[in-house]
Amino acid sequence: MKITHIEHIGIAVKNLEESIKYYEKVLGLKCYSIEEVKDQKVKTAFFKVGQTKIELLESTDSEGPIGKFISKNGEGLHHMAFATEDVDASLKEAEAKGIRVIDKISRKGAEGLNIGFLHPKSTFGVLTELCEKK
Repeated sequence: MKITHIEHIGIAVKNLEESIKYYEKVLGLKCYSIEEVKDQKVKTAFFKVGQTKIELLESTDSEGPIGKFISKNGEGLHHMAFATEDVDASLKEAEAKGIRVIDKISRKGAEGLNIGFLHPKSTFGVLTELCEKK
């Protein structure tokens, strides 16, 4: 598996609008994109810090993955995403090395990326996303 860089850090929030205000007014960052990913039941907002992005995630359905996460854990760090040259090959390689995968094959994510997740029970408690720009 060839990881090229940290693609983004995902942060679960209850209110995207209020969270954007914090990142813009307090931290001085600029939100450059807001997008809804309907099949993941989430609305996202992106900020860039150097070469790394921050992705805020607001659930659009309390039964969606982010809604369940916030209900169980509250707001906060949701996942770490790494860029790779081939998500499908990376998922297969991780599984062959004994890592539990959430996605056997990649799927579409925000910003047009192909994504796949590794289960936090196999990654020392960190939900790990693998991303590939197509």
